[in-house]
Amino acid sequence: QVQLQESGPGLVKPAQTLSVTCTVSGWSITTNFYYWSWIRQTPGKGLEWIGAIAYSGNTVYNPSLKSRTSISRDTSKNQFTLHLSSLTPEDTAVYYCARDQRRDGMDYWGKGTLVTVSS
Repeated sequence: QVQLQESGPGLVKPAQTLSVTCTVSGWSITTNFYYWSWIRQTPGKGLEWIGAIAYSGNTVYNPSLKSRTSISRDTSKNQFTLHLSSLTPEDTAVYYCARDQRRDGMDYWGKGTLVTVSS
């Protein structure tokens, strides 16, 4: 079955760049026509979609985070990675990765990894 597992640093300092990696098993991230998304949930707020990388390697981002976000992938390891720069404490959240069928929604999710931004 499809499984996703996030791995991240746990604690990062303000102004630094966060890198969180999602390792996928049971499905290739290059399979047509799936996307692979990053989503976060901040304390007191709902889920916020951050961006996605497509099976082709193209990327799409939430306009509100686009200037600070990039998503890359390593197809040899079946992984994709979120990079979020210029961190502030407001970026403290649980970060999730998910398989994204776009109009049909996100059907497989990782368990999430808590990232705290604090000095």
